[in-house]
Amino acid sequence: MTRHPGRFMFEVTHQLDGVVRRQTMHTQQITVRRTVARVQEKLHLGPDSQVDDKSLWFTPQAPALTDPFLVMADDLFSKPGFEWHPHRGLETVTLVLDGVLEHGDNIGHVGTLTAGDVQWMTAGHGIIHRELAFRDERAHVLQLWVNLPAEKKLVDSRYQDLLAADRPVIEYDGARVDVISGTAAGLTGPALTHWPVSGSVIALEPGRGIDHVLPGQDRSFFSVLSGAVGIAGRSVTAGQTAWSDPVGGTGLSVIALRAADGDAPSVVMTFSGPPIRQPVALGGSMVMNTRAEIEQAYRDFQSGKFGIVPRQARLQYR
Repeated sequence: MTRHPGRFMFEVTHQLDGVVRRQTMHTQQITVRRTVARVQEKLHLGPDSQVDDKSLWFTPQAPALTDPFLVMADDLFSKPGFEWHPHRGLETVTLVLDGVLEHGDNIGHVGTLTAGDVQWMTAGHGIIHRELAFRDERAHVLQLWVNLPAEKKLVDSRYQDLLAADRPVIEYDGARVDVISGTAAGLTGPALTHWPVSGSVIALEPGRGIDHVLPGQDRSFFSVLSGAVGIAGRSVTAGQTAWSDPVGGTGLSVIALRAADGDAPSVVMTFSGPPIRQPVALGGSMVMNTRAEIEQAYRDFQSGKFGIVPRQARLQYR
């Protein structure tokens, strides 16, 4: 990355449909450099009736501090996984870390996702889906819950498979940015979103760094999946999440990321979005603005307004 006074210029390589293209990208004027507001540890919960192991990178206990994000779970499972269950009022973003995830829903989607693939599901007015380990063998996933504003909580349900091979990738000297949603250095990720959320997975070679650009109005988090990264000068290690709060304005801001020295790359998953600043009511798998709306969501599910629970067989394999 080449830096110019007041601007940033990027030499970019991206690959779509097997075609590699290189181009020079210029950002808008950047005046604000971000800091880290807090760092939190992943909470290990252990096995339960659905999973072999579970952790929470962050919890929904203080939604005003994580707005527009609600929770991010780290689940390792074989059998049973997550059988048919409903959602309303949110979007889920699931990154497969390892193994094979089998998924299906009651609006006709079914398939498998492998390491690096992402599914972006809009629950909206109501969806019923399941997430299982293919062949009951192994699936290791991160699932982020993204809130929706009141006026979009009942939008039509939608499902997107965002395969790793189809997403745009930015390559710097010693860094790789895999764009899932939003825009980074002029490239836009494939996810369609109902709230302006940007997300990427960033890999940094030891001792290398980048300046990550994002809207000043966004709240952002950086979860270190492996290695150790200096984020705005603060050391963040695997299993920790650093938060950067909005800095205001309508322009762009920048935060410095630099991998620690060592023998292996460091990997960070980052998402950002402007806070919604509305009341949050959580009830199991439903996210609304009031308890009355949560109760109505469950009545609607039980009365069939989400559709029927599928009788779909497991995927066949040889």
